[in-house]
Amino acid sequence: MSWTEEKVAKLKELWGKGNTASQIAEIIGGISRNAVIGKAHRLNLSAKIKTRTATSNQSFDNATTEKNIQTTKTGRRNKFKSLIIEKNFEPENPKQLEELDENSCKWPIGHPDEKSFYFCGRSSLKDFSYCKLHLLYAYQPKGKKEEVADKNEIPEFIEKKIQSA
Repeated sequence: MSWTEEKVAKLKELWGKGNTASQIAEIIGGISRNAVIGKAHRLNLSAKIKTRTATSNQSFDNATTEKNIQTTKTGRRNKFKSLIIEKNFEPENPKQLEELDENSCKWPIGHPDEKSFYFCGRSSLKDFSYCKLHLLYAYQPKGKKEEVADKNEIPEFIEKKIQSA
């Protein structure tokens, strides 16, 4: 299939109006959707395409999407904040590798070469491999790297829980 001047002009016109590649391929005829996309890319038409949500509901759709994204981000942040506030951690339940299941905390305690090596074994949180306490150690919020000096400091309440466990 070759692109004639007429087909290219029609492609540019339809692309500028916001038609999808499938619609353009159907209107021009004898070409595939991928051929339309490829030619549009070679003609640098990509930046001119209108989005498919360019309807009367666009502002509603965008507002709904933005709200869902904010809820997700806030929800994840609040999930970890609630772990810090809730200071009651269940006692450690030492387990060997063979004893671990999907609901066990898989935080290693000690060095694997040592005889006393084990895994935490507390109940892990849904969708995570660690218990509440070890999730606090493992989770690093995006864009908030710890300073080297702060890395060795453990919050007092966690220090007490570790000693009492």
